[in-house]
Amino acid sequence: MDAEMNKDEVYDKIVEEEFNKLIEAYLASPHRRKVEIITKAFNFAKHAHKGVKRLSGEPYIMHPIAVAQIVCSDIGLGSTSICAALLHDVVEDTDYTVEDIENMFGQKIAKIVDGLTKISGGIFGDHASAQAENFKKLLLTMSDDIRVILIKMADRLHNMRTLGSQPLNKRYKIAGETLYIYAPLANRLGLNAIKSELEDLSFRYEHPQEYEDIANKLKDTEDHRNMIFEHFTAPIRTILDAKGINYEIKARVKTPYSIWSKMQNKHLPFEEIYDILAVRIIFEPTSEGSDNTDCFSIYVALTQIYKSHPDRIRDWVSHPKANGYQALHVTLMSNDGEWIEVQIRSQKMNEVAERGFAAHWKYKEGNDTKNGSEAELDKWLTTIKEILDDPQPDAIDFLDTIKLNLFASEIFVFTPKGEFRTMPTGSTVLDFAFTIHTFVGSHCIGAKVNHKLVPMSYKLSSGDQVEVIISNSQHVTHKWLEMVTTAKARTKISSILRKEEREARNKGEEMVNEFLLKEEIEQSSENMEKLARYHEFNKLDTFLVNVGQGKIKLGSADKDFLVNGANGGRNWRNIFRFGRRNKDEKKDETVNTEVVDRKKVLDLTEETIRSRYVLAECCKPIPGDQVMGYIDDDNRIIIHKVDCSLGALLKSSHGNRILSANWNMKRELLFPASIYIKGLDRIGLLNQITQVISQLRNVNIRKLQIESDNGLFEGKIQMFVHDTTDLSAIIADLKKIQNVKEVSRI
Repeated sequence: MDAEMNKDEVYDKIVEEEFNKLIEAYLASPHRRKVEIITKAFNFAKHAHKGVKRLSGEPYIMHPIAVAQIVCSDIGLGSTSICAALLHDVVEDTDYTVEDIENMFGQKIAKIVDGLTKISGGIFGDHASAQAENFKKLLLTMSDDIRVILIKMADRLHNMRTLGSQPLNKRYKIAGETLYIYAPLANRLGLNAIKSELEDLSFRYEHPQEYEDIANKLKDTEDHRNMIFEHFTAPIRTILDAKGINYEIKARVKTPYSIWSKMQNKHLPFEEIYDILAVRIIFEPTSEGSDNTDCFSIYVALTQIYKSHPDRIRDWVSHPKANGYQALHVTLMSNDGEWIEVQIRSQKMNEVAERGFAAHWKYKEGNDTKNGSEAELDKWLTTIKEILDDPQPDAIDFLDTIKLNLFASEIFVFTPKGEFRTMPTGSTVLDFAFTIHTFVGSHCIGAKVNHKLVPMSYKLSSGDQVEVIISNSQHVTHKWLEMVTTAKARTKISSILRKEEREARNKGEEMVNEFLLKEEIEQSSENMEKLARYHEFNKLDTFLVNVGQGKIKLGSADKDFLVNGANGGRNWRNIFRFGRRNKDEKKDETVNTEVVDRKKVLDLTEETIRSRYVLAECCKPIPGDQVMGYIDDDNRIIIHKVDCSLGALLKSSHGNRILSANWNMKRELLFPASIYIKGLDRIGLLNQITQVISQLRNVNIRKLQIESDNGLFEGKIQMFVHDTTDLSAIIADLKKIQNVKEVSRI
């Protein structure tokens, strides 16, 4: 008992110390001194969470304090947000209500807390997803007060920092959701430091071994990088000192996650990632408002020392990113023969880059004027509202649509009148048309890009001038969804298609009723259902839409079927099956009917793989891969790789269905796997490659595709292996072949 009391006393002391650190950080900020209300919020939250502990064993109040500290120090928000951060779990986890918060702390704080409180009940029907529900509520509140999402970012960051205390399946769910939704959202809000940490933490928990390998390699190469940095920056310091510029130079090292992503995307080993080091110059403007001019002045000075790469200049100064980011990026050739990127930014630009301009949006005292970046945020929030206003029938569709609008990689496109618009990289003519107006988008038939006629699917590049061509006879189709990248265009197209399908369904119902009336058959839902099944549709609505669209003509065979039954007349559909599967028809696969313990680790053996679990087609996992289980709508357990792109979406939308899994195989089964190979072509090379796989490793090649052009070859090889050990050995052997330059799994 005494030991327990002493432990509580220690924790009380730690809590007070952490709160005092929060107050010190707040007093050091430029915000007004409202210590009293922050202290009141702390005491209220401490009382509300009294006796409750986190999984780590520490008092629960430590979490709200940590969130408030991030809100204050990392994002730069004031007393209202700090109070809301301290109180953000009170309504959800205790008996206090939003009304109680409003009575004690006012409407503003209460509204933010309400936006941060998880909801009960659903809007996605049978495909319910608590994660999607909560995220939608968060976005709805964010549209009115951006501070809601900023505090949520701080909450997510601290949860990720303490994720190690969670069970494995929970880690997968939270880390996957973070990487899929919250890191891109932090990026879109300009919270670069938080974005990078969220990515790294997600990577660390989803791929611990890969994370450790890269972290160790970064540590091993640190001294070499420091030497390059000092050698490269010495003449830069000399010339900037001579110009009288007040500055600091920092080394920016690529994060483990960004290194790993590049290794995966480019099929490169760590040793061949050449842009791990970048240099950042942060300067104090020589005069008020001279930030932009000074950026280019410094750039000119640098070109007097080093040669710049003409294709690697990024002017985010004149045209800031939509998330407010401003800087001038140039790549210079060092005296050691290495290309090194230099980022030039003023102190203000640096603050916006790290903390995000959204933190200062609409809350700057005595200044209601919005700059260009804040106007961009307004546009983005308007787009979010449009997505939220449009009903989403499925949680996964909703999250996918939102994610499409989170990326901050942009191009600049000009209208015929010279006005420029910011769009995501990969945007098409059709995307651009919908940014102008829904009518223009829905009637687009093509465009003139730089005075040249192009189709709707044409992908735009920065600097393109676009004139959209429309026709009143144009009609939106489902194929249009494959031509667009932006969330706005997808949402508008989906909305138009749903409206047309509703109209077609109503028309189809009328046509079926007219047919039944004409043939003197009872007009009942039962007969409609029979006709739908007869035409191989599992859903009546889908059948009625097809009738309304004229794709199905009702006739004598339908009457014969209804009158005589399935065995009467010439029911040719029962004789000849066309192999057509309706999009809402389920595949006939083994269904797992057992009740699954969500905390249990799945044991993947030869027997369970054959009889109980399904290996995902999207990522084709093999023994040795880090995997997880997912319980689908039919209660099947699907095994995905942890880094599978579809798996990331499932973790974000249905995280409660995620299960941890371990392989326990005896090397009896063979699994399909594919590798990518590239190198310099020569006579006999293909024979060597097949010998390594088939003879040396005794592996059966399933498919071989090799193409040669101008002395280079590349290809894909599909084979059957027992596990990743087999695959790694084959890759290692292939790399030893002369002229083979690159081998990687795909």
